[in-house]
Amino acid sequence: MDEERTAAWWGRRAWELLSAVRARAPLVHCVTNLVSMDIAANALLAAGASPAMVHSLLEVPEFTPRCDAVCVNVGTLSEGWLPSMRAAASAGRPWVLDPVAAAASEFRMEACLSLLALRPAVVRGNASEILALASRSLAASSSSSTTTFKGADSTHDSGDALQDAKALARSTGAVIAVSGAVDYVTDGERVVGVSNGVAMMQKITATGCAATALIAAFLAVVEEPSDAMAAAACALAVFGLAGEIGMESGAKGPASLRMHLIDALYCLDEQTVTSRVKISLHS
Repeated sequence: MDEERTAAWWGRRAWELLSAVRARAPLVHCVTNLVSMDIAANALLAAGASPAMVHSLLEVPEFTPRCDAVCVNVGTLSEGWLPSMRAAASAGRPWVLDPVAAAASEFRMEACLSLLALRPAVVRGNASEILALASRSLAASSSSSTTTFKGADSTHDSGDALQDAKALARSTGAVIAVSGAVDYVTDGERVVGVSNGVAMMQKITATGCAATALIAAFLAVVEEPSDAMAAAACALAVFGLAGEIGMESGAKGPASLRMHLIDALYCLDEQTVTSRVKISLHS
């Protein structure tokens, strides 16, 4: 990312993309897990997008080509849904992969690798998920081979996965977004850090899944595939900013933060986004 892309530039870009989502209401097809469907759909609606939770293989080949972007999330993976995920990913629309708990089982890892081979524009996961996926995808001794599994939670900091994320991006052509206290987004060469968000968001199930769906909505409105990195970084910043405002609005715990976060996402205005988005070049 060019040095002249300052915090102010990123704030303007985030507002441009959020405004485009609100103006165009892109249809985002989510083949996502059962836990995340509600919050992902509500986050997309609050941001201005139109969600669709379609998972039947009888519908996907006809439905997905009509959509503007696709989100594939393997959180509650089942053998019956995997063909639908592959069909949606192969429909020619820009798409995002969320490899939830990729190391939980060999079946899940093989499913993630098969989806990765279908060339997502963006892969978003926590540090442990990205480390596990990179280790198997790259099959290189330089990648971590000791990733600890803890459900959908991460046992690593996002910075721990940065080098593996860069290598995975170079090998797959996808933008890799590693979520954590600081979210890192890389295309294999350039890296930006996103510092928006609050720790309590980790106590709300499927907030990461909702952020992935929002990346898909932002991806739907960029003009060029090369803008996938900006789409991912800006979506993560906007979602994190909504969490910050949710806490400031009086959230007392995870349940009330969930409500306030969605309200904040709906109410974001230009001044708030341009002044409070925290995206910076990472050296």
